[in-house]
Amino acid sequence: MKRNSLTTAVVAGIAGVAGFAGLANAVDLNPDGVGQVLIYPYFTVNKGQDTLLSVVNTADVGKAVKVRFLEGYNSREVLDFNLFLSPHDVWTAAVTQVSDDGGAQLITSDHSCTDTITNPQPFLPYAYDGSLAPAQPADNGPQDITRTREGYVEIITMGDIIPGSDLDVVTTHVQNGTPDAGTPDCGAPVGNDTATAADLQTPTSGLFGSGAVANVSVGTYFAYNADAIEGFYDNPTGNLYTPAGSLLPSLQSASNAAVPGGAQAFLFLNNGQLLTANYARGLDAVSAVFMADAVYNEYFVDDVNFGAASDWVLTFPTKRFYVDKYVYPFAITAPFVEPFDNTADGESRVNLAIVTYDREELNSVVNVPRCPSPVNPVTCFSQSPFLGHEVNVLSFLGPSTATPSESTVLGSNLFKTVNAVGLDGWASLDLFSGDGGHVLAGGTLAGGGAVNLNGLPVTGFYAQNVINTNANPGLLANYSGVWRHRAHRSCSANGADPACS
Repeated sequence: MKRNSLTTAVVAGIAGVAGFAGLANAVDLNPDGVGQVLIYPYFTVNKGQDTLLSVVNTADVGKAVKVRFLEGYNSREVLDFNLFLSPHDVWTAAVTQVSDDGGAQLITSDHSCTDTITNPQPFLPYAYDGSLAPAQPADNGPQDITRTREGYVEIITMGDIIPGSDLDVVTTHVQNGTPDAGTPDCGAPVGNDTATAADLQTPTSGLFGSGAVANVSVGTYFAYNADAIEGFYDNPTGNLYTPAGSLLPSLQSASNAAVPGGAQAFLFLNNGQLLTANYARGLDAVSAVFMADAVYNEYFVDDVNFGAASDWVLTFPTKRFYVDKYVYPFAITAPFVEPFDNTADGESRVNLAIVTYDREELNSVVNVPRCPSPVNPVTCFSQSPFLGHEVNVLSFLGPSTATPSESTVLGSNLFKTVNAVGLDGWASLDLFSGDGGHVLAGGTLAGGGAVNLNGLPVTGFYAQNVINTNANPGLLANYSGVWRHRAHRSCSANGADPACS
């Protein structure tokens, strides 16, 4: 079994794999950031921050997209609406707090057509507080509105708008020659689900997006690009349109012609080699492209001289479909190990090993226990750090850093702490070895034989802040930065495939 840098593998694969353009026919994570589906790994309104979001339609046709905000504990939906982007359109919005002890809300001054939100639009607790039972029973997580204050976002293209259709006419911005003044009509058929669906064709690629966690009062700005999934859906006779508020389409909806009723995934593994895996469930194909057996990034925690602090965001975008037994009672839990309802305070825990290295290679290892399956939560999770939520934040602490009540950079309440070696360096998170081994099974090689992917489906970034107290007399200067995680992938197969050799 070999493990290779994901970044290197993608670059090598693009350069050396014949027929790369064919990736549009299978689920894949586009390194260029344009796709049918976008994942924004984190939003928050904690610590006086707002989260700014944008989505861009690069295509020559309009798009009907599902915008879904998910809270960070168990990925229960807190806001869902339909957005209509005309050709070359941009939609922008901000997530802000309703009050210091309240929930989050969405505000926008954008003119693109939506169905149906108010402005501002408060995030809602109904999907987790039992209001929507029995379809979505209450879970073991917190039931109050503050649960909406941090999470992540997914945007799914439901269909391309047929050029010249009624929907195309009312959602296209009418230009008057003045920048930022063009507005669409947004009348019927927007709001009429039957008529809207009739004006849509098969969704194609063309979206990219970005997010930024900003604190105006202190001058911090943590910006990132959304992950882009290509080849998500290619049914030539259908689209994925659903009314606003529907749980569909979701990441379970992946479907392409290569696997009837399921989906094919393309991944780059060893030395840029392409692994083609077929899955009976579209969900597993999406998980496959996010799988990593290890995540790497850096840290800087010299809080005495630089006020430096470091947070890692680790989001599992498909975890809910495996562990939320309230909504998906018959779901297979693997590659995760514990249903969300196993703890009283709302967690589905996975163990990990952490190794931190300073700049001179001194390291500190937190060993992961080899827990039998099924996992005993008393004897296993007490021995090692664990990640318990859909969205997780790791705060790295320096030798003089006091134990915080929230994550040190982003103010997350869904956080764990790591005692770093030295003041700056890098760390490795082993996402494979814990709990007896995290494995996504169910894949079939194109040439026959089963394939297992090691680790967990994860995305996220490293956020760093440094404070310069000497920029100018009386001026407190903050310097913020964000770096996407690096990752390794590995697999095992009982068929002949060089990517898993």
